[in-house]
Amino acid sequence: MTRPILGDVAYDEVLALRIRDLLDGEPGVTSKKMFGGLGFMVEGHMAVAAASSGALMVRADPADCATWTDGRTVNAMEMRGRPMAGWLLVDSAAVAGDDQLGQWVDRGVRFVRTLPPKPSSP
Repeated sequence: MTRPILGDVAYDEVLALRIRDLLDGEPGVTSKKMFGGLGFMVEGHMAVAAASSGALMVRADPADCATWTDGRTVNAMEMRGRPMAGWLLVDSAAVAGDDQLGQWVDRGVRFVRTLPPKPSSP
């Protein structure tokens, strides 16, 4: 996994380190700064991201999103006022524990592993 230099960033660095620890050894994982956060990609598909608020952005099967959304700590993600199908925003309180974070990271990774491979960029 690539390890960018941390410091003076917009995302929650502690959360990013916790995610990195969970994904250590997972094949095909890279990280990339995007959308004001640090995204963790699996074979080119973003699975999860550490947001600036301490929240976790999670890529999920759209069929599961309604089940996992509670309207308090887990919500459908919006960007610029537009809903993003298949994305959830998990509040920092819902990922405070390592088991909680691990469950959400696992959900994101499992889902993106079902997606077709991304074409290689030239």
